[in-house]
Amino acid sequence: MSIEINNESDIPVDEVALQRLAAFALDTMHVHADADLAILLVDEGAMEQLHVQWMDEPGPTDVLSFPMDELRPGTEDAETPAGLLGDIVLCPQVAQGQAETAGHSTLDELLLLTAHGILHLLGFDHAEPDEEKEMFGIQRDILIGFAMQERRRAR
Repeated sequence: MSIEINNESDIPVDEVALQRLAAFALDTMHVHADADLAILLVDEGAMEQLHVQWMDEPGPTDVLSFPMDELRPGTEDAETPAGLLGDIVLCPQVAQGQAETAGHSTLDELLLLTAHGILHLLGFDHAEPDEEKEMFGIQRDILIGFAMQERRRAR
């Protein structure tokens, strides 16, 4: 699995943790080992430009997802085909503010946003209540499973 992370923001980020979470999420969703994912971290100005260009909404946002090959989750018996999953763009400054409001670390917020972005790349959405329930449930399960894996790894 190729997970490329590029931090163009001025905020230091634990890129190794983001990469481990992304790998865990992709494995959980039965994405082919030869799938490619790129994660880009940008400042508020760059994120605002992307937000306006692609979503026609003002101001910076926390995460944007740009799917490429429209891969969907696999199953234990049949993982997704190999391909380009797509790009996730994160804004650490926006994540930092959200983390303070939520009462957790900026890294925890970036991990949540990475999981969220990956699910969008896999075709999940949260526009309708039933979609939101499904997507956020999977997102929660990924984050809990990852936290448990990290605790075991730290022992």
